[in-house]
Amino acid sequence: MSLKNWDNKTWLSSKSYIKFFNTFLIKETKLNKNSVILDIGCGRGKILGNLTSKLGLIKKPIGIDIEQHKDRDKRIIFNKTDAISYLKKNRKKFDLILLKQTIHFLPLKDIKKLLLLCMNCLNAGGRIAIFTLATSNNEIPTFVKMKKKLIKSLKRDQKILRFINSLYHGGLSKTLSFKVKISRQKYVEMIKNRYISTLLNLSNAEILKGIGEINRNYRQRLNFKDKLICLILKK
Repeated sequence: MSLKNWDNKTWLSSKSYIKFFNTFLIKETKLNKNSVILDIGCGRGKILGNLTSKLGLIKKPIGIDIEQHKDRDKRIIFNKTDAISYLKKNRKKFDLILLKQTIHFLPLKDIKKLLLLCMNCLNAGGRIAIFTLATSNNEIPTFVKMKKKLIKSLKRDQKILRFINSLYHGGLSKTLSFKVKISRQKYVEMIKNRYISTLLNLSNAEILKGIGEINRNYRQRLNFKDKLICLILKK
């Protein structure tokens, strides 16, 4: 099962989230109108599209994803492919390569290969920005089965971050924290759509049981922080 709904009709696709995320990204990676950007796992490309308008980018940013969404942003150049295949053939140089909540899908040997290819595709002073869910004090509302899977996933994310830091010393680590306010009903719909990778392999029965737990254990309005770790590697 593929992850088609992570950025569709959730806070991740909201104008406020995208504005908040891009303000952080511009500040931490020193982007400007001349920056050349690649987004690996771009989804619908809404973040890149907003960046294009916000910065007045001279060159259209490039987004790659294994899913080809019909409603992808028209302000980007989109390629339906996997990252390693794309980078092996690529001859362009980038000022920023963005990996937002995508690197955890890869085994460690492929992460090493991917990052080496990314480094080789950077301009001097270019940066790789890797975003993952915060591995501690995570506030995402969960049900029992989802929480067990999320904890397991976050432990692997910790292992990945340690592995990357062992390969590239001196990476800069930052935390991004977005305040989410959402109705329980809307959040239940997101769970039905399996908006997060920890839900992908749950059966329909497990999802329905989990929704029952969410309805019993949470109020009508959910308020929590969506926390991301940002690891910035510089060439």
